[in-house]
Amino acid sequence: MTSTPGLSPATRARLERELEQLRQQRAALAPRLGDDPLGDSADQADLLERAEVASRLDRRISEVTDLLHGAATVEPETGLPSGTRVTLRFDDGSTEDMLVVGVADEAEDDTSTLTADSPLGHAIADHQEGDTITYRTPRGEATAEIVSLVLPK
Repeated sequence: MTSTPGLSPATRARLERELEQLRQQRAALAPRLGDDPLGDSADQADLLERAEVASRLDRRISEVTDLLHGAATVEPETGLPSGTRVTLRFDDGSTEDMLVVGVADEAEDDTSTLTADSPLGHAIADHQEGDTITYRTPRGEATAEIVSLVLPK
């Protein structure tokens, strides 16, 4: 498979593993969906539940396939590439290390993330270490200082 803009190699590998697992789950479910529902209402309820599970699996397979083939990932217009690492110091003195991701599925469990097209992502774009940025939040405008900004290699 070719490289998809906006996905890191680690995210691509994770999505490929997830897609393989989803396809295996779906394949295991397929023979049971064709079973004849001539039993009691509990058997029919079980068949309906399996059909719902199959539908959810099919939707997720489609989502992951689109991500891997680039349908949902485009380079951000802001110029802040996926994989950028930024450390911000906020008005209250706290600092936070963040990773810019192209898509939500790229988020790592233990890392704070932001997308390039978010208000904070737009504010960081075209700035450098030491700059103070202003961005919108649900509670109004906020400011932060860019402590470090490391673009992906």
